[in-house]
Amino acid sequence: MNIPGHYQRFHRTHLRFALVMLAVALLAGISFQESGRKVLISPEVPAGAHLEFLLTLALVHGHAVLVGVLLPLAFSWMLHLSSALGARPVSQRVLGWTTGLYLPGAVLTVILMLLKGYHLVLGVRHGTHDFALLNERFMFGNHFLRAGAYGLAHGLMGLGLGVLGVALWRNLGERQA
Repeated sequence: MNIPGHYQRFHRTHLRFALVMLAVALLAGISFQESGRKVLISPEVPAGAHLEFLLTLALVHGHAVLVGVLLPLAFSWMLHLSSALGARPVSQRVLGWTTGLYLPGAVLTVILMLLKGYHLVLGVRHGTHDFALLNERFMFGNHFLRAGAYGLAHGLMGLGLGVLGVALWRNLGERQA
């Protein structure tokens, strides 16, 4: 199969990103396991609270795999499959927008999850067992900063995904000459 040059660049970029994020996901899993050992279940931190403060950090591993590995691989797979079905190629511009929006959004999402996870873990390790207070203090207690950061991360990913999804949908109806 003759793969267009801009498809090759897209595949390389997303495969490399997936490999890096796979390493990040594995390190996040190890980090979660090791961080859980620093605070033992005790009367101050009962089992439910222990799970609650570790949960955000635990979710980083799964989110990094999904957002950073599986979805970029799915994008490449969808492009390849659409070509195999004879669909018209997606433009270089669309692939550039997809990459430029989705990948930074995915990185920002994982970073925000790591920050929140370690904010909770370190807060509990330093004696704060009030999770509402810890949550209130996240990002310096600035709710607008938090909403803006999470909105930006999810907005970038959503737009990148949407751009590719619409382009693929349109091109699947048109057969290549």
